[in-house]
Amino acid sequence: MKRNPLRVIWLVFLLSALNAFSVQAADVISGIPRITDGDTIVIGTTTIRLQSIDAPETDQVCLDAKGDRWTCGIEARDRLAAHIAGRSLDCTPSGLDTYRRTLAVCRLTGEDLNAWMVLEGWALAFERYSKGYVPDQQVARAEQRGLWIGAFIAPWDWRHRNYKTEVLGATAVPINAQHLLINPASAVQAPSPNCIIKGNVNRRGERIYFLPGQLDYPRVNMDKPGTQWFCTEDEAKSSGWRPAAR
Repeated sequence: MKRNPLRVIWLVFLLSALNAFSVQAADVISGIPRITDGDTIVIGTTTIRLQSIDAPETDQVCLDAKGDRWTCGIEARDRLAAHIAGRSLDCTPSGLDTYRRTLAVCRLTGEDLNAWMVLEGWALAFERYSKGYVPDQQVARAEQRGLWIGAFIAPWDWRHRNYKTEVLGATAVPINAQHLLINPASAVQAPSPNCIIKGNVNRRGERIYFLPGQLDYPRVNMDKPGTQWFCTEDEAKSSGWRPAAR
């Protein structure tokens, strides 16, 4: 029986398309997430960093419309958790970041969750890697949503902050904003009674966290640059910190 060449080509094309679809579908990570901070979640055993956005750290402080300090990092995390409300996400991965977290765009019943965080003002477009969420950020800034209601330091600057760090926010930023923002919520005490894990950077640049009761826990000075409070070990590990030996 003579084969039809066109039919063979069509079948090869169809099988290739189906195989590509299967691989793509298998790559999607789905499930109900645990929220560690405003841009990091965990589904199953996979830690996912929401791609192309950057939310404030959990111990980061911002200023509200009245110029008062508030724990915007915790607020961003809680707003993300409240929006997801225990529902399942579909996350499409695109690679790994420096800390081996999976970079992904996550969708909640079809909605781009990364875009939602930026549009509501709880995260910034991470323009260093992509300008895809800049239009959402422009809307959030114009309407003074979330962080944009007052003054704050961009999360990427907060992690390496000093007294020359740029302050972002509403049109009228208090003259003493930098002084108020430069210290973490933990400068006087932990941001909340549930967030008492200490993160410290040693002389070799290693990021290590300490639990209450460990020998070196009292020795960690949380007023030093680079220190950070964490609410859970999951949060610390997913942010690239390792547990202390003692």
